[in-house]
Amino acid sequence: MAGCDRMGRSTHSMDKSITLPPDEIFRNLENAKRFAIDIGGSLTKLAYYSTVQHKVAKVRSFDHSVKETEDDPVYEISVQEEIIARLHFIKFENAYIETCLDFIKDHLVNTETKVIKATGGGAHKFRDLIERKLKLKVDKEDEMTCLIKGCNFVLRNIPHEAFVYVKHADSEFRFQNTQPDIFPYLLVNIGSGVSIVKVESEDKFERIGGSSIGGGTFWGLGALLTKTKRFDELLQLASRGQHTSVDMLVKDIYGGSYGSLGLTGDLIASSFGKSATADNEFSKEDMAKSLLHMISNDIGQLACLYAKLHNLSRVYFGGFFIRGHPVTMHTITYSINFFTKGEVQALFLRHEGYLGAIGAFLKGAEEDNPNQYSWGENYAGSSGLMSVSPDLNPMQRARSGTFDMLEMDRLERKLVNLHLLQDPSSYIPDTVDLTEDAHAREYWLFCFEEALDGVVKRAVASQPDLPQASERAEKFRQKYLHKLQTLRHQPFAYGSLTVRSLLDTREHCLNEFNFPDPYSKIKQRENDAALKYYQKVVKSLEKLSWEQRQFTLVKGLLAGNVFDWGAKAVSDVLESDPEFGFEEAKRQLQERPWLVDCLDQWIERLKGPPHTCALFFVDNSGIDIILGVFPFVRELLCRGTEVVLASNSGPALNDVTNNELQILTERIAAMDTIIQTAIREDRLTLVQSGSSSPCLDLSRLDKVLATVARERHTDLVIIEGMGRAIHTNYYAMLTCESLKLAVIKNSWLAERLGGKIFSVVFKYEQASKTQDGHQ
Repeated sequence: MAGCDRMGRSTHSMDKSITLPPDEIFRNLENAKRFAIDIGGSLTKLAYYSTVQHKVAKVRSFDHSVKETEDDPVYEISVQEEIIARLHFIKFENAYIETCLDFIKDHLVNTETKVIKATGGGAHKFRDLIERKLKLKVDKEDEMTCLIKGCNFVLRNIPHEAFVYVKHADSEFRFQNTQPDIFPYLLVNIGSGVSIVKVESEDKFERIGGSSIGGGTFWGLGALLTKTKRFDELLQLASRGQHTSVDMLVKDIYGGSYGSLGLTGDLIASSFGKSATADNEFSKEDMAKSLLHMISNDIGQLACLYAKLHNLSRVYFGGFFIRGHPVTMHTITYSINFFTKGEVQALFLRHEGYLGAIGAFLKGAEEDNPNQYSWGENYAGSSGLMSVSPDLNPMQRARSGTFDMLEMDRLERKLVNLHLLQDPSSYIPDTVDLTEDAHAREYWLFCFEEALDGVVKRAVASQPDLPQASERAEKFRQKYLHKLQTLRHQPFAYGSLTVRSLLDTREHCLNEFNFPDPYSKIKQRENDAALKYYQKVVKSLEKLSWEQRQFTLVKGLLAGNVFDWGAKAVSDVLESDPEFGFEEAKRQLQERPWLVDCLDQWIERLKGPPHTCALFFVDNSGIDIILGVFPFVRELLCRGTEVVLASNSGPALNDVTNNELQILTERIAAMDTIIQTAIREDRLTLVQSGSSSPCLDLSRLDKVLATVARERHTDLVIIEGMGRAIHTNYYAMLTCESLKLAVIKNSWLAERLGGKIFSVVFKYEQASKTQDGHQ
């Protein structure tokens, strides 16, 4: 994992010249409320809960009954302080423990608890030191219980937590989706020995087996064979070795494969088998590699037998033997694949090193019931998964091994699956995995670097009266640039690298430096302007024939979607030509046939019975929502279809937020009796999505929205915009009809899809069948 476990360093004294960068490591310590600690043989993992005060952009409607002039804005913007809950996890070598405890003691202003939960083999050894330094009573928790609690927590809350390791692939790390149901699974914890635990529910688990042949065996025998005392050095030796010079293979016995038994010639027939008969000396590297294969194969076979015995297909491996080492993960994966012929997956965890600390923390926080909330990884404050391949620059390895951080924010909303997903377990939101597509990765990383100046400029402009805005914006630039550079070298750092994760990381970094909504003033201005044209657009639509109107409504929806400040081609136009408007956008649209053109099928469908309820995931503020979406929604309402408008819970780019949409809907209702009546009769509902991203993950939606969609018998899902319908959900399969529509405002993406800039995607899909054959 990111903090490589330096076995053998715990005994040496720490270099006192090293100064801890406290703001970067022990963040928000002054607001720490509760602590937990997991101390292993050489690594300490510290967990604490804090409250973080950060700025949020709020909008409030003006009292328009006393509105003085026509040019007054429709709402006012204010930046307010809000308190959020955050979990901090820090991993460091035991050599630093005393200095770290001193730092915590000096900066711990006040804590609500007098107890620190502790787990791990070193909890007893360091008990007196912790109690003396922090003046907190050490309360020891069962190691295995903490491990399981931590594992359940990360699997439930961190998308792309689990991964399959594939050596020599374009992307060695293949990340798994968050499963709607994480149980049951097998956890194989490889410490000094091996524990095999079957986990059936949050509180029901059982140690069903184990072995005394584990990481300690590899380390101990390796030290005897190679005289190498450090664990990581032993693994480095193994990574350079050739086991075939030490191991006896099937072909060494039979001269080739043993076909009748299905054994290939390269299969190990006897670990260390050649050392009994050969006179030559064996290299340290070859012996270490043979030993690693022997122990990994043994553990792999044992795990397979227990998985088969208990009918389990998911096996998670953890413990200090793993820790993200490619050689170890490859040998275990090979073993599992060989013994089960691919029926069982060997899975590893990005935050495997924190499981015990997370579990111990949860044990101490049970009165707060953290499991009733959803949590999200804060990319701005997390180190991310680092490769500890010996090929990496040694300085990079040394740095990544010193301190490693994970931060998680408590989300206001409980997040769940949309019930209309055809198969939630195989749903992948993202259209392109940049981890695997090197060409696409380089393009998008360059794009985000190139856009950085513009984001910084808008961030400063959004806070003209707030102190140090320029300094904070510069800190944001440096932090995000550092994240992009990390992702260029280690694209797997935060799971699958996607356009969505790049956008989300940028939003997290903006929030980190108190820029909650850099586009707030732009949105306010565009909403004000678009409202003035709403009635004119509606009147012009009412003059058209039914068929002409359907085409014009779709065209209006697409033209509205052009107004996206997240797209450089558009933001350049909007900055240079503020008069660029709705009619100009319509003229810019691609002529039919569009790049993806299902308009005829859609109009034909509209000749049939009305949909019961349409769930509409909306995109941008201004012209998009007011002149594009609302006339379209109005037509659906007139057909007798209920409509649920789902908008972002928090700001991202110039996307409309739920808070803003409430005010805009109120203003439109005052001008339009159809919208007004639909609201009064509860046929038009506004619900927040639970997201603060320009993209959309249908497996992590606000529970209230998911409930409304189910209760209203939603049979049409409309997803609008490049982020929600192209970068994500382009291939999403739903059990009801869907419309996915966007204007492609990026030349590279348009060309990749076979079009050019401002090409149109209008994708209408019929209901997909579920696995049992029903719709």
